[in-house]
Amino acid sequence: MRLLMADDAPFALEPGATIGDEQIDALYASSDPVLRLNFVATLDGASTGADGLSGSINSEADHRGFAAMRRAADVLLVGAGTVRAEEYGPARTPMVVVSRRGRRPDSVRGKDSVVLATTRASGAVDDEATWVCGEDEVDLGAVVERARAAFGPHVLCEGGPTLAAELVANGLVDELGLSWTPHLVGGGRQAHPRILDGAAVDVDLTCRHLLEEDGTLLGLWRLRR
Repeated sequence: MRLLMADDAPFALEPGATIGDEQIDALYASSDPVLRLNFVATLDGASTGADGLSGSINSEADHRGFAAMRRAADVLLVGAGTVRAEEYGPARTPMVVVSRRGRRPDSVRGKDSVVLATTRASGAVDDEATWVCGEDEVDLGAVVERARAAFGPHVLCEGGPTLAAELVANGLVDELGLSWTPHLVGGGRQAHPRILDGAAVDVDLTCRHLLEEDGTLLGLWRLRR
């Protein structure tokens, strides 16, 4: 993988230099509390492939960045719809699944490392495996605060686009990790949503680093407050 640019790299390398997994890990590490979004998109802006899943537009380079962000995270934050669609299984990193209706996806049902965050209106009972955060809508600020208290300060959100947009709209996101893979899918926004979908946002970002491998670009941006 080539380093195209890095604003605050923890090592000294010239642009265009080849870097390995140890240096990639260093670029994605953070000593500060951070909520990072992680997405992949095609060159025409789709967050899913022809089958409606993000996995079909992944590349090996994107997998390397994805793995580095997971290694850096203390806890994963994922919408229930994404868990179902992408058929998430248990991960080494603790996972908080956000569901307004309080329905735990079958693929992570009964897993000790998975917490469900839901609403009081869902009828759920607050305990170690289920966090009741909000009345009719999930209070995402409360979810993030509770996740950090339970697992650690570095939160990685892996979607979906609706949850990500709500997090940005609520001022909870610090960074965006986005990979562009060399694909085109077309089909319009209804068939293939963008990485943010639903809540309207208007936020500027600054680039922290940009990497390239086999036509895939991997970037990390900091949201401006």
